[in-house]
Amino acid sequence: MKIRTRVWNRSNPVRAWAPTLIIMMAVPALLPAQVSLATVVDLADRNSSAVRLASADVEKAQAALSETKDVFVPSLMFGSGLPAFPAVGFTGGVPSILNANVQSLVFSLPQRQYIQAAQAGLRAASLSLRDAREQVALDASTAYIELDTVNRELESAHQQEVFAGRSVEIEQERAEAGVDPLSDLLQARLTAAQMKLKRLHLESRAAILAKQLATLTGLPTGSITPDHASIPEIPEVKADNANRTTTGIQSARLLAVSKQKVARGDEMNWLRPTVSFSALYSRNTTILNDFNSYYNPKKPIPTNNFNSGFQIQIPIFDRGKDAKGRGSAADALRATVEAEQAERQSELQIAELTASLRELDTVAEIAGLKQQIAGEQLTAVMTQLELGNGVGNAPGAPAQLSPKAEQLARIDQQQKLEEALDAGFELAKARLSLLRALGHMEDWLHELHAK
Repeated sequence: MKIRTRVWNRSNPVRAWAPTLIIMMAVPALLPAQVSLATVVDLADRNSSAVRLASADVEKAQAALSETKDVFVPSLMFGSGLPAFPAVGFTGGVPSILNANVQSLVFSLPQRQYIQAAQAGLRAASLSLRDAREQVALDASTAYIELDTVNRELESAHQQEVFAGRSVEIEQERAEAGVDPLSDLLQARLTAAQMKLKRLHLESRAAILAKQLATLTGLPTGSITPDHASIPEIPEVKADNANRTTTGIQSARLLAVSKQKVARGDEMNWLRPTVSFSALYSRNTTILNDFNSYYNPKKPIPTNNFNSGFQIQIPIFDRGKDAKGRGSAADALRATVEAEQAERQSELQIAELTASLRELDTVAEIAGLKQQIAGEQLTAVMTQLELGNGVGNAPGAPAQLSPKAEQLARIDQQQKLEEALDAGFELAKARLSLLRALGHMEDWLHELHAK
């Protein structure tokens, strides 16, 4: 084996800088970049192990359906029985240079049930694949929207830290001047520490979500920056609307039907005829044997032999088939109960999501009103700091606001913004979950890709 070596021409600047250029071109691909929600959902679908497993189940179900039908297609087998050593005496079998055997099933009532069972199993596997894709889309959408929310909250948290730091500086100056007590300075430091803790918590949550999206999509960790404009408005769906059956429940129902068909087929294996066809051709040989000495010399063993026919079997007594039938009936019962259980769990989930949505709608409304109030209060504080309280230092007049009041008002405004963002995300998450539970996830995906 020759090993080729390449020597770089140092006089050629393109060759000399090629490795560096390749690295420089690869680095931007690893840097964070805005990726749309539709792209993230598509990547998650392609990278999902659950989707790949469901796809394998579909292929297996297709093979199972072909297997049930192909028993009616004649199968052909070739073989040879050429002796290795000279035969001694009458061995009971005629050695052949070549033999061919054709077999196929012609008529079987149980086989029709098995074919219908395989067809139902294929439809169940296909619906299970759709269900897996919808679940992946829900997980990817939820993680993406939450990361977008957390990033916006982080911007607010950084601003709060700036305001809290400024408040500490103000209190430090006022404490040194003897205007405010030391407790006010300590309270300002406590507020700054709380803002720092909140920012650290958000950064940790953002890192976890970035890792989750990287796992879902297969992209490097931290390479996805959410694009808020790519998130469509989540449609409001109510449980009292005409809902569809989810793909998961449909798959469970069809799986139960498949098991019932198998049980019916096993039950029909009793006292029902089965007709099969077979044909055999063999080319015999007398090499290394003396078979002709055991037959009429005038009628030696023929070289070419062929026979065919139909075989009819009627099962009368078979304990093995009886046990298999009882096992199939138990499997059918279990699949039926599991389908019913899935329907009840879906109804319970819809009821819980509907109840929580009513609360979350109100929570989001309250958070929005609090944010507006905080904005008005900040405006009032800024106005008073600029113009004073309007009455000066007259007896009974309200005290003049200190500069720290502005920082506290700004912190409060940003906190109310975070609360509104949190409430909005929880509402969006609940709406997406209800869409999934009501079987409207396809509508969301169409709207997502149309944006």
